[in-house]
Amino acid sequence: MVSKQPFSRRILIAFVLMTVLVSGLFSLSIVAVVHVIEEHLVSEELNRELNTVLHEDIKHGISPRLDTSTRFFASDLPDYPIPEQYAGLPEGFNEVVEGDRAFYVFVQEINGNTYQLVQEQHEFEAREQALYSVVLAGFLLTVVGAWGLGLVMARKVMAPISRLAQQVRHRDQLHTLAPPLAPDYPDDEIGQLAAAFDSTLGQVRQSLERERLFTSDVSHELRTPLMVIASSCELLAEATLLPREREQLQRISRASEEMRELVQTFLQLARGKTNETAFVADSSLAQVASEQIERWEPMFKDKGLAFQCQQEGSDSGLYNPTFLGTVMANLLRNALHYTEHGFVRLVLEDGGFRVEDSGSGIPLAQHEQIFQPFVRGNQARGEGLGLGLSLVKRICAKQGWGISVHSQAAGGTCFNVTFTQAAEEVLTSL
Repeated sequence: MVSKQPFSRRILIAFVLMTVLVSGLFSLSIVAVVHVIEEHLVSEELNRELNTVLHEDIKHGISPRLDTSTRFFASDLPDYPIPEQYAGLPEGFNEVVEGDRAFYVFVQEINGNTYQLVQEQHEFEAREQALYSVVLAGFLLTVVGAWGLGLVMARKVMAPISRLAQQVRHRDQLHTLAPPLAPDYPDDEIGQLAAAFDSTLGQVRQSLERERLFTSDVSHELRTPLMVIASSCELLAEATLLPREREQLQRISRASEEMRELVQTFLQLARGKTNETAFVADSSLAQVASEQIERWEPMFKDKGLAFQCQQEGSDSGLYNPTFLGTVMANLLRNALHYTEHGFVRLVLEDGGFRVEDSGSGIPLAQHEQIFQPFVRGNQARGEGLGLGLSLVKRICAKQGWGISVHSQAAGGTCFNVTFTQAAEEVLTSL
């Protein structure tokens, strides 16, 4: 599992753990060496003294010549009986602790007899404890020092990465005149990262430039034939036509107007926020709704549907007419296609609107997928490709609006668009 700790913290933790491991092993080695040397040196000294006592003093009937901190005991000499607490000790070096006192006990077996030298070690034990305290203090100071040094090193190591992140975050890297980042860094891993970013960013710039040129070309090339179609429809409308011919002419005129609005919508979606003229908000909700009602009401009546427009609140905001009109038109078109009988209702609210219908509805399992491109309902109508609701979602996301869908209790579907997206609003089903 990938760690979610910040990279600088991971560097610090690794630095401190390495220091703890090395310093801990070194401290334990010091303690072990002191113990081994202590046992070896004391054993040699006590062995030498015991041999002197046995072969020079006891052999010639002289009392053991020992200092006040050392005592002699023997199992075959009544004058030097072995104390109970020292009985049964193995041969060689032993260390015995009695309360707050410590003793070295050296045991030697000769011809079935046991001889012992017991030496007090209070001073040496105190020095040994002082040494252990120094080792522990050194270990703790080393860990603290490693933490401080690791913190400095982590910041120093992360400084170029943080600098690169700041440059990427705050500079307009998609601008064609933005300087490359790689020359600001040495030829190391950070420099390679900056070079890779420059390379990828160059490809993104090329793709955006191609999209911009394509958008401009489409805008220029499509507007001219659409104007020709619209002008021809206006001229034909003045001629004497049969009802069937006039109906077809009206369909052509509506299709031409829809194409013109779609071209304008796609152009504005393709433009960046830097082009403020593309996002002029100069139309109210009521104005856009009035235009859409005039456009769609005849089609609802032709299908035998009751079209209603209700006002449940007064909205005073101004919106981009192209975006708002496209969202409202797509939701009304969707309701027209999927409602065979009953009603379609446009409800204007303060800060949004709803489109309700009495159609077949959308299954709950599809509420989330219905806004994805090329996804259509189980009862798809017409020749659409399933891009209408995807376009609606893109526009709402670009404008900061909320879009949600839920099924009504009496049947049918309700799409709700809110211009001020609250925290509880989601883009999926309720």
